[in-house]
Amino acid sequence: MIPNTKYKIQNTKKVALTGGAASAEALRQINPFVMPVYPITPQTPIIESFAKICADGKADTEIITVESEHSAISAAVGSQAAGVRTVTATSSQGLALMNEILYIASGMRLPIVMLISARALSAPLNIHGDHSDVMGARDTGWIQLFSENVQEVYDNTIIGTRLAEKSELPIMVVMDGFTTSHNVENLELLPDEDVKNFVGEYKNENALLDVEKPVTYGPVALSNSYFEFKLDQEDAMGKVAKNCQEVMKKFKEISERKYDLIEEYEMKDAQAVIVVMGATAGTAKDAVDNLRKEGKKVGLLKIKLFRPFPYESVAKALKNIKSIAVMDRAISSGSMPALYSEINNTLRMESLNDAKVNSYIYGLGGRDVFIKDIEGIFEELLGEKFDKKVKYVK
Repeated sequence: MIPNTKYKIQNTKKVALTGGAASAEALRQINPFVMPVYPITPQTPIIESFAKICADGKADTEIITVESEHSAISAAVGSQAAGVRTVTATSSQGLALMNEILYIASGMRLPIVMLISARALSAPLNIHGDHSDVMGARDTGWIQLFSENVQEVYDNTIIGTRLAEKSELPIMVVMDGFTTSHNVENLELLPDEDVKNFVGEYKNENALLDVEKPVTYGPVALSNSYFEFKLDQEDAMGKVAKNCQEVMKKFKEISERKYDLIEEYEMKDAQAVIVVMGATAGTAKDAVDNLRKEGKKVGLLKIKLFRPFPYESVAKALKNIKSIAVMDRAISSGSMPALYSEINNTLRMESLNDAKVNSYIYGLGGRDVFIKDIEGIFEELLGEKFDKKVKYVK
């Protein structure tokens, strides 16, 4: 059970790690019972780092090597339903191959933690980072939490574990492939005991192997009951945002790092704002700083929790903004991009329809986006250059 503990800030350990290694360090401290995995670029360093940790006796997680990503998520469903804390990891085609079982994991309300190094989808074959894979899985009933940098990868792995178990839903902790998963950055590790106490001991009250309390997972639900199952699941998803804020508030007690569903950067008096997710938020902050030095009132809204989408928080942040650019790192073929659509949904639902919004797609297949590119987007907003068509940062 998750303890309600008051924490005393202890000395942290400063290290330099890649995003993959940082997530493995968090897993070492969490020490999950089972990790079924299959290697795929650029997720493999997560497995490699954590496997070495286990081989060195620093964690006793049962790492199960399977024949495919479909088998990895299937094994994760089995072990989590059996009653033990389970994690896995993947990227790109691996996540796509898991798709059938993703719905099963969320429908069974299993709080599996999946670390994802977000990567482009084939074809053509590309092993570099964008958000195509996670956007393809955005409606599978999983919580999605995005990370800007290596520190957030480490923190989100810990936060995500507690959030998933509190919400009784699985979670994807997302880092940008290569940009975050392979780059070395400075971060602070928390004391092992603090992390252990924070996540608590996992107890599945409906464990499949509890012979004293027989349960059924995945029964047939026909038209007279399936609807109600889905409504219960959606009710749980509706509570995630509040749960996330509560977990992040608790996390601040042990880390002194403050997180929320979104992050507002130089938004107080901003006239033009970019909305973005993931590693590009760091580049965008540099662009904001440069333009602020020139006296231009620009700001950044970073989305951390993408599923469920935090409409209320986003609406509050954007209520006085008239010029908005939304940057998506994936195409929604035949439709408008996913993040852009959600921002438009927010503005409509909150009757903020006088704001003008540009849509930009960038970074597909790992293509770099530079500070000057983002400064150019701000200049278009400040110059009131708006277009209903999607623009491409190439």
